[in-house]
Amino acid sequence: MVYKIQNYNPEPASMPFHTRLLGKDRLALYSFIHSLNTNFGTSIFEPVALALAASSFASAQSQQTAGTQISSEAHKVIQNIMDSLAIATSMPNKMEEVNAIRAVCQTGEMKTVKPTKVDVKLIGHDGTIYLFDIKTAKPNAGGFKEFKRTLLEWVATTLAANPKANVQTIIAIPYNPYEPQPYNRWTMRGMLDLENELKVAQEFWDFIGGEGAYTDLLDIFERIGLELRPEIDAYFSKYNKN
Repeated sequence: MVYKIQNYNPEPASMPFHTRLLGKDRLALYSFIHSLNTNFGTSIFEPVALALAASSFASAQSQQTAGTQISSEAHKVIQNIMDSLAIATSMPNKMEEVNAIRAVCQTGEMKTVKPTKVDVKLIGHDGTIYLFDIKTAKPNAGGFKEFKRTLLEWVATTLAANPKANVQTIIAIPYNPYEPQPYNRWTMRGMLDLENELKVAQEFWDFIGGEGAYTDLLDIFERIGLELRPEIDAYFSKYNKN
């Protein structure tokens, strides 16, 4: 974080109305926060998740490939699942979906694919494979179909290599922007199996690091923020001296 602040250089952009209304320092801080939000997943959430998981799981890696092949029959099953969910003729049921894919995971032609990278891959001491796709706190509702397809493709590519694998594919939301209200999950209902395909805030962090991990993380971030505040204030105050 210190390195990012010291080396931060806002992209040149003329915003005369914003600058005169807010001041150069606040505009520069806004630009920095926007940049931080864009990179929070890979630069902070993923490394933190790996550090927490190191003591609880047999293996923890980021930016992994779930697999490279999907059988033609598994591809058909995935498309059928997506079609049924899209027209609401069925409700998401992850266990049934995984079993349906498992039954045909090596049937038909094996096709080489390049699925979306796994943000965080964990392997439990019992051999269970957990594949996480970390999303922003308020993901675009229009993207839920692709989220679901990605989770199913990860299952198919994993089982193509090992049909007996116990694999769980999950969307992770690192924090709840609606606190103290519950996370607004209704937009995902109908596409995701909310009990088995979604972990939000405390659910996610406590699953990875054990009970209390989420609260401990917030306390750590607060302490770091207090330590860095003078440096942050000094850095951004220079923009009003120019």
